[in-house]
Amino acid sequence: MGEHSFSPDAENARALRDALGRFATGVTVVTTQSDQGPLGITANSFASLSLDPALVLWAPGKFSRRFEAFTAAEHFAIHVLGAEQMDLARHFARDGLDFDLPNITKGVGDTPLLAGCLARFECRRHALYPGGDHAIVVGEVLRVSTNEGAGLSFFAGSYGAIATD
Repeated sequence: MGEHSFSPDAENARALRDALGRFATGVTVVTTQSDQGPLGITANSFASLSLDPALVLWAPGKFSRRFEAFTAAEHFAIHVLGAEQMDLARHFARDGLDFDLPNITKGVGDTPLLAGCLARFECRRHALYPGGDHAIVVGEVLRVSTNEGAGLSFFAGSYGAIATD
């Protein structure tokens, strides 16, 4: 099969989504404290932005019922998931309010913290920018926690593992 080129327009929305899905990403769960209580969402739109100051970013979609709570959040935590945490990724993709999980603790700003992640970044909102059908949330990293292990990945609509050798 040869190369396929197209213009990213409404007619090619699915093709654009599929093309973007060819970039493997890690998988995160972002948590915050909201008016409804603890809130979480699975996201793969996470990136480091700056080391000095320590800044990270992620991008919630405007189509999400959780969008307003996350863009209004003063504090949030980004949890980088390990390969064995696929169930956790699926859990928060379905239901952002269900925190009936083991070993939940509280961090900065009463943000719910998930246990056993490869990395966790506790953040204070630094900036918020428009990003088309998403918002770009920049967080100032206040505290970091890390663990060893293989990472959970997302590629072409499927979960996988990123092994360490």
